[in-house]
Amino acid sequence: MGADRSARADAQRLRAMDLETHLADPALRQQFVTPMFDVIAPRYDDFTRIFSLGMDRGWKRELIAAVKDVAVAGAAGLDLACGTGDLAFDIARVVPGAHVIGLDASPAMVAAANERAVHERAVGGRSPDVRFAVGDMSRLDVDDGAVDLVTAGYGFRNVPDHRVALREAARVLKPGGHLLTLDFYRPANPVWRALLVAYLTVAGGVIGWLWHRVPVVYAYLGPSVEHFVSWQQFSRDLAEAGFAVERVERKLFGGIAIHRARRR
Repeated sequence: MGADRSARADAQRLRAMDLETHLADPALRQQFVTPMFDVIAPRYDDFTRIFSLGMDRGWKRELIAAVKDVAVAGAAGLDLACGTGDLAFDIARVVPGAHVIGLDASPAMVAAANERAVHERAVGGRSPDVRFAVGDMSRLDVDDGAVDLVTAGYGFRNVPDHRVALREAARVLKPGGHLLTLDFYRPANPVWRALLVAYLTVAGGVIGWLWHRVPVVYAYLGPSVEHFVSWQQFSRDLAEAGFAVERVERKLFGGIAIHRARRR
């Protein structure tokens, strides 16, 4: 009951906010993003799979395959914007002896991830070495050079300034450690960009209304892409933050990309 009341209060707050104002101002963005993810947490996994027409699973499999290529046994991993734990659990499964921490700014997402961990133990008799906590990608409570691997699925697009978060990821990684990201990007082609943003906005608004009676919780995706950078600019931002970009896998004509980068 308490969680339901909190979700309703968050939904009411979101209805009163102006999306464009909060996206344009880094000082305000998190005030919108955190309650938004708290509202959608119970159905977030359903949304990502339905909205991507099932492609989200394949994209994440590619990212995890890249993790297997670069991670060593016993690696310390940090999964940023962990959501309900998709990547964190998969990393712990495919990297022998891995210790993974999943961080998310949304308390509701972290609660869902912890519930999933309980289910993993109940069904499988054991749980991968994964734990979850509320955390800020822009101010990580992690020591310098403490982790071997950082991942982020749809994370850097949602922070107030992705360049600050990239510098934090570089700080906590050991030299030679890897950062792997999956996200939506702003396509360079203006026609394709307009079509992609329109689809994400309109279709997201419909689902947001049907599921939560708050269209903006999913319609947010389109404007968030419009306010973000291209995959090419993200590659340059990685380099400026201290990374060597090793590979970029582009999807949807640059609307989605998987970056693999190494801490110099």
